[in-house]
Amino acid sequence: MNDQIKIVISGGGTGGHLFPALAIRDEINNRYPKSSIHYIGSKFGIEKDVIPIKNISHSLLPIRGFQRNMNLGSFGKNILLPLRVFSSIIKVKKLFDEISPNLVIGTGGYAAAIPLREGINRGIPTLIQEQNSYPGVTTRWFSKQANKVCIAFEDAKKFINNKSVLSGNPIRKDISKGNKEKALKEYRFNQNKKTLFVFGGSQGSLYLNQVMEKILPSLTISDIQVIWQTGKDLYQNYSHNQSDMTKVLPFIENMANAYALSDLVISRSGAITCSELTICGKPSILVPLSNSAADHQIKNANALVKNGAACMLEEKNINPKRFSITIQNLLLDDEQLKSMSKASLKLGKPKATSDIVDEAIALIK
Repeated sequence: MNDQIKIVISGGGTGGHLFPALAIRDEINNRYPKSSIHYIGSKFGIEKDVIPIKNISHSLLPIRGFQRNMNLGSFGKNILLPLRVFSSIIKVKKLFDEISPNLVIGTGGYAAAIPLREGINRGIPTLIQEQNSYPGVTTRWFSKQANKVCIAFEDAKKFINNKSVLSGNPIRKDISKGNKEKALKEYRFNQNKKTLFVFGGSQGSLYLNQVMEKILPSLTISDIQVIWQTGKDLYQNYSHNQSDMTKVLPFIENMANAYALSDLVISRSGAITCSELTICGKPSILVPLSNSAADHQIKNANALVKNGAACMLEEKNINPKRFSITIQNLLLDDEQLKSMSKASLKLGKPKATSDIVDEAIALIK
């Protein structure tokens, strides 16, 4: 195939939609160095900070999602929504006229909706990559008209027609290739002690941080080593918990090594986190974000729980003392950890990015 293909990739708002888009873009670029790829996102999403420093051809739309909070600020933003949508439609039409793409790929979020709609209206092959076990609004809107939908969880098939392909989520390269020996030196940890890895996504989780601070003394007494990523904005509030047994960090660049060193992970259950856990074969205790859209984090967690790869605790049911005992008991049970690890690995899709690009390119061959 002529590798001078022109592709629009859209998706963003959150890292869960943006980073899969970037992973797919990188894989296409590696295969077809002469390809022309234009990324479309939102001026109000995480991409406004990430994309400009990556020197990627891009456009950011003046679109933002519907605000569910019932306050004056949200009300004002929602009033402006029709104007933002109209303005974004005009901008996308203009872009498509200039680019004349052969293929449109959407990875979800409000930023993906208008480019997908434009691609479908123009009869351009379209592919949607859905991260969650319960598909997001954009996927539910456009899955029937799209040529292909790549899903990450078997459960998503129930909501999408027979165009779906179970591919897994595109995740950061080499995430499963961490070096435990190097990590032990990096964190100055004892190889004979169990290690717990706690994080609440790249931004951190205030709730998980608060719970961790309460249970940390009991974990330390039990000789459990802890890697604790707080999130950059929350770090100052928890950095005083640093010790030989507990490494408190605002952000971890080398997640692969942190995963490699950990015997158990406590985290939120965002789609990309769940995919990373399974590719690395990690046992986990998942604490879903209580106000995630359509409870998709609970549904993601359930997909791992029913296969024996994870335990789930909802925020409303967490008692710090019992939570600490649960963690300690699990870390003492090598057979249970081994069983969960095996189940987790079985769910992993290490070739996800490659398989998604195969499906995408097949649409224009």
